[in-house]
Amino acid sequence: MLHGYGASLLEGALLTLAVALGSLAVAMVLGLLGAVAKLSRSQALRLAAEAYTTLIRSVPDLVMMLLVFYGGQMAVNQLGERLGWDYVDINPFVAGVLTIGFIFGAYLTEVLRGAFLAVPPGQRDAALAFGMRPAQVLWRIVGPQMLRHALPGLSNIWLVMVKSTAIVSVIGLSDLMSRAGQAAGATREPFLFYLAAAAMYLLFTTLSEWGFAWLQRRLGVGVRQVSL
Repeated sequence: MLHGYGASLLEGALLTLAVALGSLAVAMVLGLLGAVAKLSRSQALRLAAEAYTTLIRSVPDLVMMLLVFYGGQMAVNQLGERLGWDYVDINPFVAGVLTIGFIFGAYLTEVLRGAFLAVPPGQRDAALAFGMRPAQVLWRIVGPQMLRHALPGLSNIWLVMVKSTAIVSVIGLSDLMSRAGQAAGATREPFLFYLAAAAMYLLFTTLSEWGFAWLQRRLGVGVRQVSL
């Protein structure tokens, strides 16, 4: 049915998932740092975090990808010439993961900041007064509640991130879209292979939605729902 390109599409799909998971890890770290900076008492940190979230969310993902991959590689090699380094060839996988993670870290900053503010401050104060260390308060009191509040936004960002991985094909990474394009060109059946790629993305997002729905129910165990 896929003219022998099924295995190639599957390899591309696995690479797409690897890029998405790696990008999510980078975005989570940047999102946590950004949220902490925005909630900091330091004006410099708040301004830096505000500039990060505002600028990154204003630039298209494709432009950012090209800037990091080509512009970053040029900047690194210009610096390397001055320091006597050999030519540095940036790995497309690393560039894709870092760029997508950097982009979505800006969105996660706002999600995590809102989730932190949604936790009643009295609970943190009570836990500290009880003698718990700040790390214990974050891990046992604030963290689980933050995750519950952040889960809807986090699930939405993950779904968008999975689809946004398609832009890594423009920097030479053989992801799902790249493999589908190669197969479409070789067989002259673009509709078939792009439809197959769309079906795989649909499968990823559907399974992800089921997973997040299960996690939402799991985290909601023991939480009393108040109806107005």
